[in-house]
Amino acid sequence: MLTTILGLAYILLEYHASIWLWVVGFFMQSLGIVLYYQKGLYADCGMEFYYLAMTMYGFWNWMRKPTRQSPQPTTQPITHFPIKLAILWSVITLIAWGGLYLFLVNFTDSRVPIADSFTTALSFVGIWALARKYLEQWLIWIVVDVVTCALYFYKDIPFKASLYGLYVIIAILGYKKWKKMTISVE
Repeated sequence: MLTTILGLAYILLEYHASIWLWVVGFFMQSLGIVLYYQKGLYADCGMEFYYLAMTMYGFWNWMRKPTRQSPQPTTQPITHFPIKLAILWSVITLIAWGGLYLFLVNFTDSRVPIADSFTTALSFVGIWALARKYLEQWLIWIVVDVVTCALYFYKDIPFKASLYGLYVIIAILGYKKWKKMTISVE
């Protein structure tokens, strides 16, 4: 229950582009590590370590003062995902998706390896894009949240599915809000 409350606080702080999302995220991921380890969900536990590292990186990156002369915001501005990085991360995501899929098929009893590995692989790039403060991170999370919502309904976890449905709505609104705050980098 606490991780759900922290998750809602996290996405609302993300919506407002508040650096405090990283502090909430740190506690959320730390609790996730303990929870997933206790439940024997070792892959999820491992993924939380990645999220924890990205949380520390995101906080550091958002705190840095930009080098641009004008305008001079007090923290990193919201910018667009560079095309060359989008291509690289697309390739990385496809490789991670394939690797995770093969792992789930060969070493687990997963009945949904395609969707499960897809959302995990795409989440890797989503948290990185958020840490870089790219507008398009919202689009990544919308895809992840829609697929996760459907997956959780399919797996008969309606409360979590509904939570991800709410995340979709907040992500759409977050994209619109951040779009107004985005600066172009030439």
